[in-house]
Amino acid sequence: MPHRHHFSQHPQRVALHNEIHARPPEPMEAPLAITHIVMLTDAAGRDASRAHLARLLGDHHLPLPDAQLTHLRAEMGAFRLRWEMHTEFVSYTFIRPLELNSVEAQDPSVALDVVPQGWLTALPGQCLCSLHLWALPQRIHGATALKQRLLFEDTLVASHVADGAAEVHTDFAIHADGFSRLLVFTGELTPRRLGRLMQRLIEIETYRMSALLGLPLAREAMALLTRGEAELASLAGAIRTAQRDEEPQLLDRLTRLAGEVEGQYASTHSRFSASRAYFDLVNRRINDIAETRIVGMQSIKDFMERRLSPAMSTCDWAERRQQALSERVARMSSLLRTRVEIEQQQSSQALLASMNQRQDLQLKLQATVEGLSVAAITYYIIGLVSYLAKGAQKIGWPLAAETTAAVAIPFVAIGVWWSIRRMHRQLTGH
Repeated sequence: MPHRHHFSQHPQRVALHNEIHARPPEPMEAPLAITHIVMLTDAAGRDASRAHLARLLGDHHLPLPDAQLTHLRAEMGAFRLRWEMHTEFVSYTFIRPLELNSVEAQDPSVALDVVPQGWLTALPGQCLCSLHLWALPQRIHGATALKQRLLFEDTLVASHVADGAAEVHTDFAIHADGFSRLLVFTGELTPRRLGRLMQRLIEIETYRMSALLGLPLAREAMALLTRGEAELASLAGAIRTAQRDEEPQLLDRLTRLAGEVEGQYASTHSRFSASRAYFDLVNRRINDIAETRIVGMQSIKDFMERRLSPAMSTCDWAERRQQALSERVARMSSLLRTRVEIEQQQSSQALLASMNQRQDLQLKLQATVEGLSVAAITYYIIGLVSYLAKGAQKIGWPLAAETTAAVAIPFVAIGVWWSIRRMHRQLTGH
């Protein structure tokens, strides 16, 4: 009997454990038709997509999805549905088996032929990707003519995949019905390998379109960056020749430019990062399908390197230009602020020097006033001494009043001067 150990469980353990099993490929057998649709949605659109899915399930008497559902597989009788909710989009994959005889007699039908059209046309969101895929046996009669009817020969891309066990043909074009097309001749693939191959091919097209969402923003950013760089160059020239009264206006222009650059960077950074991540996923899925070249044909990897890589380089270059411009604006702002601070310091030093001069003058005036004060106080005290001497003569003071005043003048003056200096020291601390 196995032992049971009761540990404290992390609240997300089961969800994290099941995440790697969330979207496994399902076994498939040719011939079959697949239609894959990707709808861009926001948060409200994702809730609407879940409610829209619930209506289809309810019409087929199937259990309704819960509020946390992010992926679902359901058998709808004539077709199978694979529904997945991603961060930015919701994908719908419809799978329908085909009869080999009907495929050989006419062009293969699409999976959407058996999907309720009213429900289909009301899918929430904006369509980013719509793709028809067919998985057909290699031995099918009229395969060459079928490729010519389904795909544009001028842009045809083809290669061996799955280590040469199957062939993929596509033109990466949107046809008159609004759908891209992809044709797979399965060869000797087992159902599980075919399921993995079809899922990877679907993801290549989905992530390719998702990666390209950053390209329009990159083009818009280039125009704004060109104007910003010209404005910064103009500011740099103006700063070199600017007078002191012109600096506040230049600092205001520089601050506005910095706000514009940082605002643009904040609005595009997440999109460019997402495009880079999707581009990496495209390259990984191309490596996963183990592609080998068909003589005289362009492979999927070649097509992506020639068409998708330049678009991603444009996004990367726009982001690098944004960062470089932001750094240059920051350096220019620092330079202008340093110049303003130096001038402020010089003004402060001039003001301090002026204050020191005024203080010296005040000290000199104070010293002059103190000298006059000593003389005035001495004069009044000597007057009092003279009156005292006159009165003292009546009681026997031997000196005349004038003589007494003359003798007292030095002593009184020194005493008054000493008293004033002592009071000055007590007040100033010196």
